[in-house]
Amino acid sequence: MTIHWCGTGLSAIPGLRRLIEAGQPVVVWNRTIAKAEEAVGDLTKDIRVFDLDAIGAALQPGDVAVSMLPGDWHVPLAELCITKGAHFVSSSYIAPEMRALDAKAKEAGLALVNEVGLDPGIDHLMAHALVADYRSSDAFDPANTHSFISYCGGIPKIPNPFRYKFSWSPLGVLKALRSPSKSLAGGAEKIVTRPWDAISSYEAPLPTPESFEVYPNRDSLPFMTEYGFDADWTVDTFVRGTLRLNGWKDAWTPVFREIETLQDPEGDARLKEMSDQFWTENAYDEGEPDRVVLCVSLKAEQDGQTVWHKTYAMDAWGDDHGTAMARLVSVPVSLAVEAVLAGRIGAGVSAAPSDLMLVREWMGVVADLAQHLAIVDHQ
Repeated sequence: MTIHWCGTGLSAIPGLRRLIEAGQPVVVWNRTIAKAEEAVGDLTKDIRVFDLDAIGAALQPGDVAVSMLPGDWHVPLAELCITKGAHFVSSSYIAPEMRALDAKAKEAGLALVNEVGLDPGIDHLMAHALVADYRSSDAFDPANTHSFISYCGGIPKIPNPFRYKFSWSPLGVLKALRSPSKSLAGGAEKIVTRPWDAISSYEAPLPTPESFEVYPNRDSLPFMTEYGFDADWTVDTFVRGTLRLNGWKDAWTPVFREIETLQDPEGDARLKEMSDQFWTENAYDEGEPDRVVLCVSLKAEQDGQTVWHKTYAMDAWGDDHGTAMARLVSVPVSLAVEAVLAGRIGAGVSAAPSDLMLVREWMGVVADLAQHLAIVDHQ
């Protein structure tokens, strides 16, 4: 069984190198051979130009294809995998078109695993662990009032005036600012069309407590079921969101104002111009450390009193071996590949596993990837 790792961008390398160094049979596919050779050429010479026809000819039943490619490649590659009897792994969110492949994948006995990076990925593991811990506690009661938050952000380790730096094209960040979000606040659905209208302050329980600006992103509500919140639970707050350095809103206010005015193809063209400008002005310098902060928290209250409250708090930053973002995205992907090959993840379209044995094993690896990882008991 061969691993076909597609894409050697900045966030792909540590996980890819981990698999190769472990002696796994890996074929590396990339749009340009030279970039892939620069990344892993010291470990392998089996590097090929990515092309769907070429990888289709190479895929064998039982193989695993990993997509670290731009998002529009995931579904075509997953469809190809089903045709060839191969499994599929990606760190990206499950798109509706990917979800639609579930029945075919199950019928073929193939695992199509997604959302196994940082966010989504490690945050899912933390959520599953917290819910399982709470369910097994004496405090568990569906009638409790529950609050769940999950905030993650890639931020500069050394703050800059823009309060943010880019490790790849800023276009994705800018487009995300135009996307509405849906969460639960005060027990009611909260829809936000402009993220900057929902920015609040969050104090992360790090070794030295630190406050950040946070805002909800995407649609949080489907994850209530994913994380094991039953329909009979009383839920006041449920939000998955983005974390930024304090001062980010003020520094980005001119960006927000312009984004509001952009429409149609002309607006998309202007967004691309802004992306290019930000890349020039606010990209990470060579060797400059990035930072990742992730906090996932579950609280249960009864009659206004907290009866259970724990938070996973993670803080990681770049070092001599590379960026925090790269290792926290790609190493979990490599863990998913190993789990698929070992038959530990079932057939069908799935996200990061809820199986507690896998969760514990993976979190053990994550602990070695971050400079700080702790479960804070607020009781």
